[in-house]
Amino acid sequence: MSTLSPWTNAYQGSLTADALAMPVHWYYDTAALREEYGTVDHFMEPRHPHSGSILWRSEYQALNAKGDILRDQAQYWGMRGVHYHQFLKAGENTLNYRLARELFAFVNESGGYDPDAWLERYITRMLEPGWHRDTYVEEYHRAFFTRYSEGKKPRKCGISDEHIGGLATVPALCAALCSLKPETELSELRMIVKEHVGLTHAHANVLRAADTLVRLLWRVTEGMEIHEAIRLEAGDWISGNKSDSWLHQPDEHVIGSRFSPACYIADAMPAALYLVWKYHHDFSAGIIANAMVGGDNCHRGAVVGSILGAACGVPERFLTTPLPQGPVI
Repeated sequence: MSTLSPWTNAYQGSLTADALAMPVHWYYDTAALREEYGTVDHFMEPRHPHSGSILWRSEYQALNAKGDILRDQAQYWGMRGVHYHQFLKAGENTLNYRLARELFAFVNESGGYDPDAWLERYITRMLEPGWHRDTYVEEYHRAFFTRYSEGKKPRKCGISDEHIGGLATVPALCAALCSLKPETELSELRMIVKEHVGLTHAHANVLRAADTLVRLLWRVTEGMEIHEAIRLEAGDWISGNKSDSWLHQPDEHVIGSRFSPACYIADAMPAALYLVWKYHHDFSAGIIANAMVGGDNCHRGAVVGSILGAACGVPERFLTTPLPQGPVI
């Protein structure tokens, strides 16, 4: 088991949950997921075609060079069967978590967090040829760079995006700040995270979910047991008593019938918290279950992976697998 600090385990846990789920991201047919990948209990490469891909429905046209975030990936948009992460290798992170790594490095290099400097870094990296190899970029990136290419100031380019992808960078930011300055107070951390997430996801429920995640991570890194932390800090998202009554049901029923496996925060947040509740003593089982129920499993990993990582640590087999992007820290 990892000997990293709880905050570092939270950050590493989020990256691991994303990398594990990456090849089966946005499979809504769990039978097809199992048929094509078996049990996703180790890092795998994406396979082609993606039988459930709806990338062909997505559109993005850069207005000018200031909005050219697809570059050579643009040719695959509109095509059927294309895997969202077709060029990533086993163990590699999707775009939002690549940004989480960048944010972690940025905070450490800068000695703190500055929203305007981060926006400048975000814009630079997203427009840098070859910086990432992901085919899919979420709606919030497309909206941001459409507005940016229209000449709006970076602070005015975010939208009211209601997807759980807005939480992908939260564990990285918390871990960087609390590792850099152990004296950081919870109130300060909540304020910084709210401002950061609001730069791209100015949606009340996403901001509420981000704040819940910060408070949960704070409690767990301080040693509180997961069930107690969820009852104390996340009761407005999920009921512990109901969660206990569902434990005998298959995960794909709870996250499939009771909660949608999709990306919208109103279902994605309680779905992620349910998996944390059920697998509170087993990091590996939790992130495997998260991958296997499909849907937006990569971005639910920000919650599942970080909380379970903070509480349980991250197994060495996930830490020693070579990552194309280099070591976390």
